[in-house]
Amino acid sequence: MTDQFLDDPITGAPPGGLGVLDRAAPSAAEVAAWASERGMRRIETEPLPANVGALLRAAAREVPDQQALVFFDDGEILTYAELDRRVDRAAGALSRLGVGPGTHVSVMVFTDATYPVTWLALARIGAVTQPLNFNYTSRELHYMLSDSKAELLVVDASLLPVLEGMEHALLPRDRVVVVGEPAAGHASYPHRWQALLDAAPDRFEPAREPAHDDLMNIQYTSGTTGMPKGVLQSHRFWLTFGRVGAAQFQDRPRRLLISQPFYYVDAQWFLLMTLYMRATAFVARKQSATRFLGWLKEHRIQYCNFPEVVSKQPERPDDRATDMIVASCYSHRRENYRRYEQRFGFLARQGFSMTEIGCALYVPMEADAMTGSGTVGIPVAFREAMVADPAGKEVPRGAVGELCVRAKPGAPSSILPGYFGRPDASRDAFHPGGWFRTGDAAVQNAEGWFFYLGRRKDMVRRSSENISAVEVEGVLRGVPLVLEAAVLPVPDDQRGEEVKAYLLLAEGRAAADCPPEAVIAHCERNLARFKVPRFLEYVTEFPRTPSLKIKKSALIAAKPDLRAGCWDRQEGRWR
Repeated sequence: MTDQFLDDPITGAPPGGLGVLDRAAPSAAEVAAWASERGMRRIETEPLPANVGALLRAAAREVPDQQALVFFDDGEILTYAELDRRVDRAAGALSRLGVGPGTHVSVMVFTDATYPVTWLALARIGAVTQPLNFNYTSRELHYMLSDSKAELLVVDASLLPVLEGMEHALLPRDRVVVVGEPAAGHASYPHRWQALLDAAPDRFEPAREPAHDDLMNIQYTSGTTGMPKGVLQSHRFWLTFGRVGAAQFQDRPRRLLISQPFYYVDAQWFLLMTLYMRATAFVARKQSATRFLGWLKEHRIQYCNFPEVVSKQPERPDDRATDMIVASCYSHRRENYRRYEQRFGFLARQGFSMTEIGCALYVPMEADAMTGSGTVGIPVAFREAMVADPAGKEVPRGAVGELCVRAKPGAPSSILPGYFGRPDASRDAFHPGGWFRTGDAAVQNAEGWFFYLGRRKDMVRRSSENISAVEVEGVLRGVPLVLEAAVLPVPDDQRGEEVKAYLLLAEGRAAADCPPEAVIAHCERNLARFKVPRFLEYVTEFPRTPSLKIKKSALIAAKPDLRAGCWDRQEGRWR
């Protein structure tokens, strides 16, 4: 990569490294020292609970009547004592079906109490959960069940057509547990989830307590290229993930919002963070940009993962009338952070997490001077990070390379040991010394702060210039009617590659409401000329990965000529 790319990482700032930083800002080392005083480093010396089941048990003994989970769309509330009791009953019910330590169980249910209860029950047994996206097709479900070597499936009754639509049945009917009542015409399944719970005892004790390094999840990655891979996640992985999350926010939020589906890592992490803090998680059945601000106020939420699209809702005089303390705002445009703090009154913080490593980097709550700088922060407890060259050697500060993360040496590892059934992929994922290769381009500045620049493969090489798709997408999302954007390279005989942008507009809006000329004009005001997209395509929806990210490989495969059907800025016409 060229030095020019460093001159202008996000906003087109003048040369001189990452000149967007306030030079009066503290160094990463100074902020790390502050964070240590407030608990982030202290937790490295504190013993973890014996396992995830023990974490819940301890919380239920300490605060039995405290609300743990509030499913406000369903009108269901679980106290810590009731959650613990229900998890015990689920564990007993599943054990009667032959589920034991190491049994692989796939779970395909909607966002209600079923998933967290099942997940925690399987953890208490020592079994292995394989979360399934409830939007999967029969083909995708077949792949997941086969690849994970599932021995049992817990599935919502309304999703049985997906199961029965598979080309080949992978599980006999008595290895399927149905949540709810199937519609008429379905095959007979002997096991109903509620009946199993009703018949189970209130208390369950495993024959052997799961150990820290016992496998707990096979969590499939996004699969942006090829089919998804199953990340091996242990009890230690999840206990560390949840504890770091709580320490990241100084254990302060007492009311959290979970608006992501439970098959996604974030919702599971939020749940464990809630248990550590003896807090309450309010759970939405489905994400909603229009209802989100109302949820924050109605339920007096103090922490959430804040979607960028919510900020596009019209401003109201009472936008600051919430109990919010801090919000995670991953992958938002950097100029939004200060705007969020001014408009909504909460701290807006960035960070970096992955399915394979959990929390890796964070911007501490104390680091107000870094708000809006674009940094993803400094390493959390239990983690080290570096920017490396292709051989795994650390590059000088200010140079672009691949972000690599590892568990701190000298202690048991709390990141993935590898991918399920993929020894080659597991080997290739690491540099010597236990450094996990994230696949993301990054830079560490002179003060020690890390900056995320996008996927290493997610770059456009136009002539001799390297263009970050993340940067261009952030500018495009600044167009008032653009909800989401995706940027891809398009082959070009003259320049090697050109920039193409896909745009998803607000509901009910079309290209006539947000014409290409207006989009291009906005880009020209905010990007160097060589970064302005040549091709624009409007879409009504994006293909998604299991983690709901835009699946760019599907966009590439959609048609042989990616220029067809696009607005061509250079030619001033639709192609």
